[in-house]
Amino acid sequence: MQLRSDQLAAHLAKGPLKPVYTLHGDEALLAQEAGDTIRAAARAQGHTERQVHTVLNAGTFDWASLIGAASEMSLFGDRQFIELRIPGGKPGKEGSQALQRYIEQAAGNDALITLITLPRLDKTQQSSAWFTALDGAGINLRCDPIERQQLPLWIAQRLKAQGQEVEPGEAGQRALAFFADRVEGNLLAAHQEIIKLGLLHPPGVLTLDQIDAAVVDVARFEVFKLTEAVLSGNVARTLRMLDGLQAEGEAAVLVHYTLAGEIQGLYHARLGLDGGKPLPMVLREQRVWGPRERLYERALPRLRTPPLARLVAHASIVDGIVKGLPHPQWPVDAWEALRRLALQLAEVAAPA
Repeated sequence: MQLRSDQLAAHLAKGPLKPVYTLHGDEALLAQEAGDTIRAAARAQGHTERQVHTVLNAGTFDWASLIGAASEMSLFGDRQFIELRIPGGKPGKEGSQALQRYIEQAAGNDALITLITLPRLDKTQQSSAWFTALDGAGINLRCDPIERQQLPLWIAQRLKAQGQEVEPGEAGQRALAFFADRVEGNLLAAHQEIIKLGLLHPPGVLTLDQIDAAVVDVARFEVFKLTEAVLSGNVARTLRMLDGLQAEGEAAVLVHYTLAGEIQGLYHARLGLDGGKPLPMVLREQRVWGPRERLYERALPRLRTPPLARLVAHASIVDGIVKGLPHPQWPVDAWEALRRLALQLAEVAAPA
């Protein structure tokens, strides 16, 4: 059974814990908080004897000892809590079989709770026999990064939890948007800035001026997040992200690779739709999934083939510019050329 991280507290409050909890995703703060919440709930239900196993190398890890731990009785009669950490995300053939055997034993042991932590998993890994066994035995919790459009709401919820809120109406929305701009891509820093506001100001309403004075600009710009801004048609955010990437020293070649890849993907996906293929098939063929899948689903219906074909040609021109080959009709500077290309794509993708 899969849950979102914000559903965990309600689940734990309902009653006895499940035998297995699996955390996977690349948002460290959410994974840390979910793990801490599960550990606290387990301790409250008497699971005080804790073991931690870390799989640094799936080929040399002692899987037999893990299987044995599932059937061991505590020397002191305490209930057990076993953590298994697989930072590489791939247990290997032996580990896959061992995990399935472990789950069979753990599922029938009322004195044992298991917490398994993994990085972000692709679709193949989530369809594997070992992950299917983990999912079937308990709860799997995805700890994905908070998307930019959801970040203001996340900030508001965190402020509310410590007795604070922004002003009502448009002023409050501006304050949340301002806050989100300063911490985008850096959720741990966002959490720290929220705590800071709780220390600096008493419970109650926070103004934009108070947030501006307290919240440090700790935004981190990731080149692959640029796709979200561009395909949403958000020109202001697209330019801000490009400025941030340039200031952080990101390679122009990598930014072009990302933009050109999305342009090619959209172009071929549109050709597939024009040829009568259903949207799910087109997305699979272009290897589009996760957050990108939602962006493509929203953007493709309003895109047309001729503008995308022109963008493909323009992406080829910019490819030369970022490699030092100027074009008479385009800026000589690589970042200026990237801005023009990104804005062209954002304009094409923008909602009518």
